[in-house]
Amino acid sequence: MIRAQHGIHNMTASWLVMMTAVAASCVGMNRSLAEDTSSTDVAAERPQNQSRLQKLDFRNPPVLPDVESPSVETMTRSIRNGVKFLIADQNPNGSWGSPTNTKDLNIYAPVPGAHHAFRAATTSLCLSALLECGDVDDASVQEAIERGEAWLFDYLPKLRRADGTAMYNVWGHAYAIEALAHLHRHHGDDTARMAEIESLIEQQFGMLRKYESVDGGWGYYDMRYQAKRPTSSSISFVGGAALVAMHRAKSIGIDPPEDIVKRAVAAIHRQQKPDFTYLYGEYLKDRPMREINRPGGSLGRSQCCNVALRFWGDAEVTDNVLKHWLYRLYERNGWLDIGRKRPVPHESWFQVAGYFYYFGHYYAAMCIDELPVAQRGPYQAMLADLIVPLQEKNGCWWDYPLYDYHRPYGTAMALMTLKRCLPAE
Repeated sequence: MIRAQHGIHNMTASWLVMMTAVAASCVGMNRSLAEDTSSTDVAAERPQNQSRLQKLDFRNPPVLPDVESPSVETMTRSIRNGVKFLIADQNPNGSWGSPTNTKDLNIYAPVPGAHHAFRAATTSLCLSALLECGDVDDASVQEAIERGEAWLFDYLPKLRRADGTAMYNVWGHAYAIEALAHLHRHHGDDTARMAEIESLIEQQFGMLRKYESVDGGWGYYDMRYQAKRPTSSSISFVGGAALVAMHRAKSIGIDPPEDIVKRAVAAIHRQQKPDFTYLYGEYLKDRPMREINRPGGSLGRSQCCNVALRFWGDAEVTDNVLKHWLYRLYERNGWLDIGRKRPVPHESWFQVAGYFYYFGHYYAAMCIDELPVAQRGPYQAMLADLIVPLQEKNGCWWDYPLYDYHRPYGTAMALMTLKRCLPAE
C-alpha cells in the first residue's frame, strides 16, 4: 500500500523519495518527470490558450489573458446544484463522507482513527460551504446545517490522531475552526450558542497545540519516533491551512495562541523559495529542485501558503505576488489537471496528486478576496472558467477517489471557490 496523504493531502518523506518508481509499479507504466526551470517554456495550456508563461516580476502585475467569465446566472446555477448535492449526500447522522467505496489502491489510513479525521474535516468543509453558499432561509439547507452542527459538536471533542504514525486529525481541527467561525456568525442573535462555539474553538486550538510538530507547524505523518509530541516534519500547506483557519477565528474575536502562530509562520518561511513557491515539507529542504518542489509542483500550495502569510502580516506577500500566482494557476493549470482523478497519488508530472486540485483553487479564491474589489474581475473570470466546466452531472466536483469523502469535500471547496468568483454586490 502506498502511504500518501489525504487530498484534503500527502505523503511521508521516505515514500516521497521513491514515489515515482512506486507509482510506476502500481500502474504498470514509467513516466519521466517534466522540467519547470525556464520562463520561456511553453505552458501546459488548455487547448484554446497558446500564450507563453511570463517571467515572474513582482514589481509589476502580470499581463493577463482575455478570459470570458461564465455568466452570473451560470455560476449561480452551478452553486445551487452543488448545494443540492451536499444536502442529498449528507449521512443520516448529520456528517458527510464514509470509509466505503474502496479500491485496490488506498492511501494509508489506520482504522478507525484516520476515518474519524477524514469525516470530521469533510463535514466541517461541507458545513462551511452550506453556510457560505446555501440559502439559509431554505428549510432543507437549514436542516442540513443543524444536523451537521449537532454531529460536529458531539464528535469534535473526541477527535484524536489515529496512532503514532498518522495525524490526519490536524485537518479535522483546522477545518472545524473554519466551520465553527461560520456558525458563530450564523448564530449572531444566540449569545448562549455563540459562547458554546467559542469554547469549542478554544478546545480546537488546544488540539492543534497538542499535535504541533516539535519544529513548529504541523504534519500528518510521524515516521520518526511516534512521540507524544509529534516529531513529524512541518508540511507547508498543512501549516497554511491551519493559519487560515486561525485567522478566521481571529476575525470573530477569538485570538489563537500567539506562540503557535509564530512557530507556524516561521515553519512556512523556512520552506519558502524566492519565487514564492514552497517546499512540500521541511524534510525536503536539501532537495529544493525535486520535482514536487518546483513551480509546477507548488501550484496547488503556493496559494494557501501565500494567503496564510498575508493574513498574519507578511508584507512580502504583496498584491502583485498574489496576482502572479493567480495568473500562473490559470496558465499552467494543466499540471494540476493532468493529476486530477488519477487513482495513484503523486504519479503525475511534478509528482502532483489529484487531491491538490480543489484545495489549490479554494485558497486561490481567498487570494482574490485580498485584492482591491476593482481589480478582482479578471482573476475571478479565470478561476470560474476553470471550475464551472468540471462540475459533474449530479452537481458534485471531485479530484481524487478517496474512499467516499472526495465528492463532498471536492464539492464544498468548489462551491466556496465559485462563491468568491461572483461580482461584489
